Amino acid sequence: MLTPPSPSLPAQVRTKTLVKGAVVQIDAAPFRQWYQQHYGVEVGLKKGVSQKKEGETPVAQSSNVKRKLETRVKEGKPLDTLLDEQFSTGRLYAVVTSRPGQCGRCDGYVLEGKELAFYTKKMAKKKGGASAAE
Repeated sequence: MLTPPSPSLPAQVRTKTLVKGAVVQIDAAPFRQWYQQHYGVEVGLKKGVSQKKEGETPVAQSSNVKRKLETRVKEGKPLDTLLDEQFSTGRLYAVVTSRPGQCGRCDGYVLEGKELAFYTKKMAKKKGGASAAE
């Protein structure tokens, strides 16, 4: 978990305290299911590997649903490659936008684009530095 710079950074990292602006990893399964249902496109597939399961029947869809999915795919922009890689690993980076408190509720958004590229590089550098120090 990444946390933003603050005066009590070591204590927050040690206790894994969630604060506003913290970058966290979340499970990608609900987002993958929503994307598949909303756009009708599989995400997070490894290249060259077929994900068809034997005995799996295609879901019956009405012509109206098929038409909606086609227009969404045409009008929508393609999925970012970094985001697709994260879907394949099953973990997404997200930023906490609320101030988590006593109730345990935490709101935020999934990182995309330049912001995702920045934090991906930052995490790779952090992992590389830790392995070099050992």
